[in-house]
Amino acid sequence: MNTNPINLSNSDLIEQHIEEILKLIGDNPDRTGLKDTPRRVAKMYKETFRGYDPEQKPVITVFPNNDDGIKYNQMIGDKGYFYSHCEHHMVPFFGEYYFAYIPNKKIVGISKIARLVDYYSAKLQVQERLTIEIVNELERLLKPKGIALVMKARHLCKEMRGVKKHNVGMITSEMRGVFLKNASARAEFLNLTKD
Repeated sequence: MNTNPINLSNSDLIEQHIEEILKLIGDNPDRTGLKDTPRRVAKMYKETFRGYDPEQKPVITVFPNNDDGIKYNQMIGDKGYFYSHCEHHMVPFFGEYYFAYIPNKKIVGISKIARLVDYYSAKLQVQERLTIEIVNELERLLKPKGIALVMKARHLCKEMRGVKKHNVGMITSEMRGVFLKNASARAEFLNLTKD
């Protein structure tokens, strides 16, 4: 896999290729509405595919789980939205994620979870790999008693092409530690993911 970040030196090349694609699909890149499209697409790629740039990977702040003599040992969760691109058709998939962990010696700044989800989502992905990459990273940093992630997404490769099925989604999950071994902990977490 190429892990070179998108930078200004290859933005011109991206623009050239987008212009060629416009020609190949039968449009005129010189018409008024498309004049700046290659530049806009190159700029958009720099943002939406920032997950290939290791320098943009967020720094995850962790804290000791015993500040002031208080140790937290219950579930901590986060819910949010994510946007990614299917690696098979390069169209978006997007949805909600539900994350939880039961801390051991460390806790994490909750905004950092969203930043990490955004970073791993910002490249060509399959939802299964995305789910595992996020859990792997947070488990490595936190070493919690348990960690769980559920991702629910709409895939435009399924909705706007191919089978053209609407209002359906894909659900992936990854559970480890207490969430995998303890049915009541798993049930508590899964209850929080219900719509």
